Amino acid sequence: MAASADDGVTDERAEHEEVERLRAELRDLRARARVYPLISQAQGMLRERYRLADAESAFALLQRASQRFNIRMRTLVDAVVTTPGPERPDVMWFPRRVRSPEPGLRLSAARDAGERNRGGVLGAVLSQTLAVVGTDMGNVQLADRVHGGLRIEKHTGLTPDFVDFFRHVGDRGTSCAKAAQDVTQVTVHDVGTDPVFTEPAREAILTAGSRACHSVPLTTASGLCLGMVSAHVDRPLGELTPAQLKVLDALGAETGRWLAWHEHTVVLDALEHLHALGRAARGSRLRRS
Repeated sequence: MAASADDGVTDERAEHEEVERLRAELRDLRARARVYPLISQAQGMLRERYRLADAESAFALLQRASQRFNIRMRTLVDAVVTTPGPERPDVMWFPRRVRSPEPGLRLSAARDAGERNRGGVLGAVLSQTLAVVGTDMGNVQLADRVHGGLRIEKHTGLTPDFVDFFRHVGDRGTSCAKAAQDVTQVTVHDVGTDPVFTEPAREAILTAGSRACHSVPLTTASGLCLGMVSAHVDRPLGELTPAQLKVLDALGAETGRWLAWHEHTVVLDALEHLHALGRAARGSRLRRS
C-alpha cells in the first residue's frame, strides 16, 4: 500500500519537533554548564568557612538567603565568589558599611511596587525602552562580575537561539559591547552592514529577525556601566530624535543608580544574613527547603 502525502507531512513534522527538542536540550545544558561551576565554587567556600558537613548544607544556606532577600541564586553566588570574606568567622561581614536610602524610580512598571526587586526593575526599564524605540524585541544585560562582559538577565520577543548565543558577550564584536566600552548610546541602523559585529553575531541577530538595534548603558552617578538595555527592530532604523535619546539617557541613569544601590544594600544584606546563618550552623548538617 503506497504511502500517502499526509504520511510524509507527519514524518516531516515529527522530525522537526525532534530537532527542536534536541536544540532545547542543548541550550539547557549550556545554561547549566555556565552556572553549576559557580555554585560548586560557592558551596566549597561556605563549607570551609563554616565547617559545614556537606555541600548540601552550603546550598541550603544559599537558598535561605536568596529567598529571604528575594534575589536570584545566580546573583547571590556571584557575590559570594567575588566578595572578600569576613575578617573572622565570629564577626559581622561588613561591620563598617554605610547604608543609603533606596533611590526613587520613575519607571512606570516599578514605581508603585510595594517591594521592588531587581527583576521587576529590569523588566520595567526594558518595557519603557522598547516603547520609546517603538518595537517589541529587546533584552537587558548586566555586567558579569565573575567573568567580565555582559550577561542577559531579561528579554522579550527574541528567539531561544538568540538568547542562547548572546547569553554572555565579551568586550567586542557586538553593539552592546561597544556601548558598554564607550559608556554611550549606540544605534545600529542596519545589522547587515554595520562593522561593529563579528560575522557569527551578525548572522545570529539576522536569523532572529532583527535588522537594527539601539543600546543604552545603565550607569551609576560616577559614570560606571553596570549593564545595558537594547531594543531590536525588524527593519532598518533611522536616527532617534533628541527627545528619544534624552528619555533613554534618563532611563539608563535612573536604573543604573538603583542597581548600584541594590548591589551595595540588598545583596550585602543577603550576604550578611548568610554569614549569620553560617555562624549559627557551624559544624551542622542542613537541608534545603
